[in-house]
Amino acid sequence: MTMGGDPWGSLDRLITEALAEDLGRPPSDATSEAIIDQDATGAAEIRAKAPIVLAGLEAARRTFRALDPGIAFVERAADGDRLGAGDLVLIVDGTLRAILAAERTALNFLQRLSGIATETARFVESVAGTRARILDTRKTTPGWRAMEKYAVRCGGGTNHRMGLHDAILIKDNHIRAAGGVAKALDRAWEACRKLPVEVEVESISALHEALDAGAKRVLLDNMGLDALREAVAVTAGRAQLEASGGVTLETVRSVAETGVDFISVGALTHSTPAADLSLEITRP
Repeated sequence: MTMGGDPWGSLDRLITEALAEDLGRPPSDATSEAIIDQDATGAAEIRAKAPIVLAGLEAARRTFRALDPGIAFVERAADGDRLGAGDLVLIVDGTLRAILAAERTALNFLQRLSGIATETARFVESVAGTRARILDTRKTTPGWRAMEKYAVRCGGGTNHRMGLHDAILIKDNHIRAAGGVAKALDRAWEACRKLPVEVEVESISALHEALDAGAKRVLLDNMGLDALREAVAVTAGRAQLEASGGVTLETVRSVAETGVDFISVGALTHSTPAADLSLEITRP
């Protein structure tokens, strides 16, 4: 159920809204306009202030160019790169007013997306040597989903479905509404044969029902380690298994060692801290 998606499809609209939020209408950076000549040019450097995995360079570039189409860039790193504290990311060269007016918005994109990539990389490293792959979820910032899932890929993670439209995931409420696991699966397959189908179960007995009905992908929701190990043994390779529910960096290795194929982690996108980056003027 690995999905892609254009991470920049809605970016220009988001940049326009974010800059308007910061600069107001009509746009104005009162501080810069008061003390910096309109035609003054210069350069600035964006650096990592702590170890990070970089993501979001395109968002930063488009933000600066929204205020000065002639701004030039020298890239010293690429999305997916691992950087240390002090490492140079990007040199920005253009009008100083535009650089300073775009600074916070550009950094907000970079810091948010790099934070997701960095946290994803930690989870991926924690399960190294096991069969488990780290998945994201739909617990994303409204309007940012494609970009945040792109950041997960930059960190070495794998995308789950992009939304409700591109895969079928039968959850507990669907099962109750349909009258059982088998009925829900039958209806899903009958209605749409082109989309991948996954079913959520909360017990070993429900797993048996799903397997007997022919499920090929099963989400094991909030099961303990013993139950996960039993689920792997019961399934015996007949279906792919995904563990989900409250997984943390402290527990993800133990979950992976049960033998599941996937581990979905909502925290990658719903509560990851922003990465620490800064911009400094270097040549006024």
